[in-house]
Amino acid sequence: MQIGIFGLPGSGQTTIFNALTRGHAQTGAASAGQKEANLATVGVPDKRVEVLTAMFKPRKTVHAQVQYLDVAGSVPGAAVEGTTFNRQVFSKLSQADALLAIVRAFENDDIYHPLDSLDPARDLRVLEDELLLWDLGMVEKRRERLKGELAKTSAPRAEREARQAEDVALARIQVALENDQLVRSVDLTPEEEKGLRSFQFLSAKPLLVVVNLGEGQSMPALQPRGPRVKALGLYGELEAEIAQLEGDDVAVFLQEYGIDEPGLNKVIRASYDLLGVQSFFTVGEDEVRAWTIPVGSTAVEAAGAIHSDLARGFIRAEVVHYHDLIAAGSMAAARTKGTLRLEGKEYLVKDGDIVHIRFNV
Repeated sequence: MQIGIFGLPGSGQTTIFNALTRGHAQTGAASAGQKEANLATVGVPDKRVEVLTAMFKPRKTVHAQVQYLDVAGSVPGAAVEGTTFNRQVFSKLSQADALLAIVRAFENDDIYHPLDSLDPARDLRVLEDELLLWDLGMVEKRRERLKGELAKTSAPRAEREARQAEDVALARIQVALENDQLVRSVDLTPEEEKGLRSFQFLSAKPLLVVVNLGEGQSMPALQPRGPRVKALGLYGELEAEIAQLEGDDVAVFLQEYGIDEPGLNKVIRASYDLLGVQSFFTVGEDEVRAWTIPVGSTAVEAAGAIHSDLARGFIRAEVVHYHDLIAAGSMAAARTKGTLRLEGKEYLVKDGDIVHIRFNV
């Protein structure tokens, strides 16, 4: 799972990136349009993994992982009103599963703001508009090409029908974009979504808005557009400091500043919710591992997430929920109580399920 971080210059997006990844990426370069993309993979904090590790004492423990991509804020010489992002930045963001927009609320006269004043709601609107305009440009170019392709009468009937269906879907998207609606607001059929997946529309991706607050600031009122969007506030500078601490120092720091948990936990939880994904576990003497799958995945789909051979040769899944295992105290006790059970291919895996696949290939 990859999440692309973007924002206006001076928003503190690399500070947030460092807070989420415990990194040391250089801050400040984005204001001059010079920053290279930063990429880091972090383990998803999950206390259940630690408890299962203590229970099974495996040789290896593997947390679920999330990757953060931090791109440059804007190109040199970008227009102040409606800041324009360059093609390379958007191309990188298009590969992400979800987007994380950093909106500045903190005050600091020494840090440049491209719009010369603090207004989180306006800045969010600018960022949303940039996504919208990028997608609109792609739609217009593709529809222009389709017009020429559909004019060719020699094309096979099935090919022409597929292109006509694509053009109909793109026309609906174009109307929405021209009326300030994001792609994720458009009601598409599953077939249309599949056919348009290669476009990787930016405004179709789930969006998490993080307001970068100054110490003592409250979360400002924001109204992000469309569905599949969440907003939360983080104290960027404080979170970056927390990310560099170890052990008990973290708890002491959090208590001192009245922060209930590290920002990474909040961001990942919100990201999982937006993306509609969940975790299941495999356990044993060799390894305890957390796996990420879409909510609503079947047992055979979970098997495929582990290895394609497990899905191909699937027989049954042994399943016990984490809470049932902890209550029983062991796998043997869970089997005796009947909470460890056999399930078939169509069983819908739940968040926190512990799954062992029986297979034969």
